[in-house]
Amino acid sequence: MTMTEDRRDIGDRRSRTARFTQLPFAAVLLVVAVAALRIVQYHWREGAALIGAALLLAAVLRAVLPTARAGLLAIRGKAVDIVTYTGLAAAVLYVALTIIGGPFGSS
Repeated sequence: MTMTEDRRDIGDRRSRTARFTQLPFAAVLLVVAVAALRIVQYHWREGAALIGAALLLAAVLRAVLPTARAGLLAIRGKAVDIVTYTGLAAAVLYVALTIIGGPFGSS
């Protein structure tokens, strides 16, 4: 096997694993897209709750996956990311579940 063939083999292995590195981030974005759809349909509380759920999903995925596989969910250190995602999720869920009345009074 020549040096060029070795490099191609390594490149092929990297590209196979690199394809799936961003799947956790894509899953979180999918939940956010569904949330945006619910908000556009005037179900803003459901949409906000789904955004909170997406942040919780991000926290769980960041906690479970190694940093190399977390993709764009890995921003800072693992502990900082988990605490930040969880705190933001708690804040969004609190707002979504406690506000009543107002211009979005329906739903």
